[in-house]
Amino acid sequence: MALLAVAADPVRWSILQRLAAQGTKCVCDLQPAEQIPQNKLSYHLKVLRDAGLVTSAKRGRWVDYTLAEDALERLHAALPGASGGCQGGTPCR
Repeated sequence: MALLAVAADPVRWSILQRLAAQGTKCVCDLQPAEQIPQNKLSYHLKVLRDAGLVTSAKRGRWVDYTLAEDALERLHAALPGASGGCQGGTPCR
């Protein structure tokens, strides 16, 4: 699936925004905020992970998800007409 198609889904976009703003989260933290069943949330996280936009790390019985280091830069680069950097030519963080 193309990068922008992955991010265009409203649930996945919300997950990306939450991880960018709040850092690492487990499904147990994301599920109440997204208000979708856990199995659907896990599906969306898998799509994001397969696209390289999030990374995952197992912690006991939980899996923690983090925005990939280059996710913002990759999304910005995929936007038509985008020029270097996230805002005003500065690097994405």
